[in-house]
Amino acid sequence: MILMINFPKIDLPQLKSKLQVKSPWDRIIISLLSLLITIPIFIILHQNLIDLEWAFNLDRVFIFIFVFSAIFFLLMYLRTIIILCVAVYLLVLFYGSVIGNYGFSEISEDYNSMIYTMSDNPYPQDIVVAKLLPFPNKSKIISAIEYQNPKVRNFAIMATTKHFKGIKGYSNYRTIIQCFAVFKEINGRWNYVNDPKDGDYIATASESLEYFSGDCDDHSILMAAAIRSIGGTPRLIHTKGHIYPEILIGSMIDLEKVNYLIKNVLFIRESYGKKLHYHIDERGQVWMNLDYTATYPGGPFMYEEILGALTLN
Repeated sequence: MILMINFPKIDLPQLKSKLQVKSPWDRIIISLLSLLITIPIFIILHQNLIDLEWAFNLDRVFIFIFVFSAIFFLLMYLRTIIILCVAVYLLVLFYGSVIGNYGFSEISEDYNSMIYTMSDNPYPQDIVVAKLLPFPNKSKIISAIEYQNPKVRNFAIMATTKHFKGIKGYSNYRTIIQCFAVFKEINGRWNYVNDPKDGDYIATASESLEYFSGDCDDHSILMAAAIRSIGGTPRLIHTKGHIYPEILIGSMIDLEKVNYLIKNVLFIRESYGKKLHYHIDERGQVWMNLDYTATYPGGPFMYEEILGALTLN
């Protein structure tokens, strides 16, 4: 005798649907995350793609919708992992907020600053890359560069009235000349002092204005803050055990003009018989050394190798 057992028929599509029941909160969290990721990606695409000049900027609207949809569906597909990662990250931010370290307020300021900077930059992808590159004490240094602090700006303005104020005929390079005045004032007064033995001490720009003393990162922070406060574009370079500031000069043609200014107008004695030291980035832009060891812009590097760069646009 053959025993017949009738198993219930399994509806695979229905089972799959039941296993993939989504919580409304899943969609809300994934939608918000997708929007936060879409905005910087859209800015990069907007700056790099040809403007088709459609009515009402419909081409850009379609790009935004497409990017958002693609990211949304990708995150929904990976939603279990994504939701878990978001939960862990929120706990870390909560802990950081409680102990006064990097928390919700800081990440909000960083994100808003990044979006604002990207919107005005012809190469917004560079801002994202700079955010992702390793840099020692990155968040502390960014917070310490208080370029909107009135004390920092007033100091920079004082330097521009003290040095090179009477230079005529170089209106296209006025900002760079004024930034060189800031360089001259800071480097002429800087006193190198080591950090405490138990670790790095990151002084804010306004704090360094008290005595013009500190180590290389303190000098770099003050120089970057003061330069940015009057419209210059600084960046910080991380090399072997050292951090130093650079200033954006522009193209190689600009470098020729600035070279003449430094050697024949602004720093004649300091730069006599010496060469200028600078870096050229992947876009052909020239960045000139402003280290505390230099007596003129473009002075010798302590170390030429770049291990990380922090650009402040």
